[in-house]
Amino acid sequence: MSYNVRFWDIRERPGRRSRFQVRWTVNGRENSESFSTLGLAESRHAKLMTAAREGEPFDEHTGLPASELRAIKQRTTWYDLAHEYIDQRWDRTPGNTRRTLADAFATITPALVRPGSTYPEPRVLRRAL
Repeated sequence: MSYNVRFWDIRERPGRRSRFQVRWTVNGRENSESFSTLGLAESRHAKLMTAAREGEPFDEHTGLPASELRAIKQRTTWYDLAHEYIDQRWDRTPGNTRRTLADAFATITPALVRPGSTYPEPRVLRRAL
């Protein structure tokens, strides 16, 4: 985490789908996000600048303020949600319903995992559920 944050003006890149780019550095490492409209870029730029003015540290690897990193880490994953749901209902449901619930969650879970994330083969994931 670093407090050494610097911002550049919003850059317009004609001919691109996301024409407006917000750029900033955290401890010398460049970060950027692109937006299709100037209003969206200005809004993001203002949020980042507000976080810096309020004394929030920024992560050197992602370039995000500490509050945004906390929000990302607090998100519940699909796997955790499925586990919690099954745990709440397991003791009071009959055997065939348990089998149906487990089969349904095991079938849909591989489709809900983010592309590119690392997770076991669908067969292993299905067995875990």
